[in-house]
Amino acid sequence: MMKTITLSKEQIYQGDLLLVNAQYPYRDDSRKFYVSLDSRYAEIFLSREAANALQLVFRKISSGNAIIPVSGYRSLMEQTEIYNTSLKDNGEEFTRKYVALPNHSEHQTGLAIDLGLSKPDIDFIRPDFPYDGICEKFRQAAPNYGFIQRYAKDKESITGISHEPWHFRYVGYPHSKIITEQGFSLEEYTEFIKNYRDNCRFIFTAICEKEIET
Repeated sequence: MMKTITLSKEQIYQGDLLLVNAQYPYRDDSRKFYVSLDSRYAEIFLSREAANALQLVFRKISSGNAIIPVSGYRSLMEQTEIYNTSLKDNGEEFTRKYVALPNHSEHQTGLAIDLGLSKPDIDFIRPDFPYDGICEKFRQAAPNYGFIQRYAKDKESITGISHEPWHFRYVGYPHSKIITEQGFSLEEYTEFIKNYRDNCRFIFTAICEKEIET
């Protein structure tokens, strides 16, 4: 028996799969559900679910202090300041590639985190997060805990953002695993879900060998 769920207008713009990009702005700048990662990074905030999942990944790969959270939740005011500062310091072309417009940044959702390899000097806009060593261990483990690398090199024309190896987005499990294994961008996965038909189930076999219908 099919169950109908009615959402309020506000609820439409919430949830771990919320799409925020140049076309779809973020509509809720509330910080009430965000928590700091831990005492070492008290100034870095994420949604409670994303923060808990990130800590699980760090423990899984025994990252210690090798990976540094650089930027998590940003208010509209913070995103505006970062955008304007980048325009002044780096120019329009650089800013357009790497800094989202205010109200069009995933960082305002509390679901996005920029990570950097621990080193004396860390670039706030483009932290170093290579495809080897402990960073690659994080990248490989992240989908098992709800995170995806959001901006891939071969998806720039779809996402509108240049390749960002350091930017990860919490979408929840098993969505993260499906997105990664199928090579979807979040934009493509959103369309994939929209095309879902009631008589056509998509079954995903989780690590625990349980079947999950998405």
